[in-house]
Amino acid sequence: MSDLEILRNRIDEIDKELVAIFEKRMETVLQIAQYKKKNNLEIFNKARELEVIRKNVSRLENKGFKEVAENFLNKVMEISRNIQKEYIRGEDSFTQENGQGIEDDLMVIRVGYQGEPGSFSEEALIQHFGDKVNKYNAREFQDIFEALKNYEIDYGVLPIENSSTGGIAEVYDLLRKYGFYIVGERCIKVEHNLASVKDAKLEDIKEVYSHPQAFQQCSEFFKDYPNLRLIPFKNTAISAKYINEEKSKIKAAVCSRKAAEIYDLEIIKENINYNKCNYTRFIIIGRDLEIKKECNKISIVTTISHIPGALYKILGFFAKNNLNMMKIESRPIIDKSWEYFFYIDFSGNLNDEAVKKSIEAIKETSSYFQLLGNYVGHN
Repeated sequence: MSDLEILRNRIDEIDKELVAIFEKRMETVLQIAQYKKKNNLEIFNKARELEVIRKNVSRLENKGFKEVAENFLNKVMEISRNIQKEYIRGEDSFTQENGQGIEDDLMVIRVGYQGEPGSFSEEALIQHFGDKVNKYNAREFQDIFEALKNYEIDYGVLPIENSSTGGIAEVYDLLRKYGFYIVGERCIKVEHNLASVKDAKLEDIKEVYSHPQAFQQCSEFFKDYPNLRLIPFKNTAISAKYINEEKSKIKAAVCSRKAAEIYDLEIIKENINYNKCNYTRFIIIGRDLEIKKECNKISIVTTISHIPGALYKILGFFAKNNLNMMKIESRPIIDKSWEYFFYIDFSGNLNDEAVKKSIEAIKETSSYFQLLGNYVGHN
């Protein structure tokens, strides 16, 4: 028997023990679900889960496995929560041999977005996932990445690019920093409106609140009103919420029609963005790479040697393998003047041979390479 066969037999024995232990854990999880249902307790106890993970990871003899052990335990916790949710909803099909019912995606998925209800990010979320998911809203883009990192959400929805004002640099940088994957995208038509409290008129307004990108997209409109003070806010919907709270006729927000309705504002001027075909592209991010046969768009980030022709060589791989490059965006590398990260979107599926060859060739040519995702494009 070869050394490899001996090791594989050892793995088989370990897996056998793992399955038995897993079954025992899930049976205990169901007993806990019974207790929680009887005592009307919440399923998710973040402090408890973090303590369990911390305690068990500390027992590792090989500390090099710390990160993967945390990921493993987080996944076990997620499965346990899903089973408890199924039980508490009265669905016992997870006890059947066919295993159906272990997870009802639309009921258990937690999705985060930046902003307040009524934002374009929330609209993209609903368009992609429907309205039956558990929604989590955050103030900053980075908060979404942190929530995903800490297993507080399963997916995040973030704006990445606008057809009028271009890419959103902070989101590009966070994508590379955190190493999560793009698993989907949505394009939302953006129509900005000037809205304020009831009976306010345009001549009353002195201050306007909104996201800086919204101001850029409405720059032609505001050229005609130089007396208006434009005050940047984190999000268009947050701006609408603020105007509702202030209840001042001298203040207005640039926001969506939905946000105006939610926060009981009246639209003074509608569709004030200068580009009437104004769209924002939103990406859906997740912890894991998800490749399906219908995935037709790939995103990568790469850096190249700072020598003549290096970028030309990278781009040549797309032409050679008949792949359509859809976008390239550059971001400066900190502490390296005039050197850049290149974010590239192109058509293809990672299961295709031509795509695999291109990816490998780009990796070999790059000084840095990161796969950002393979997903269904909705441009």
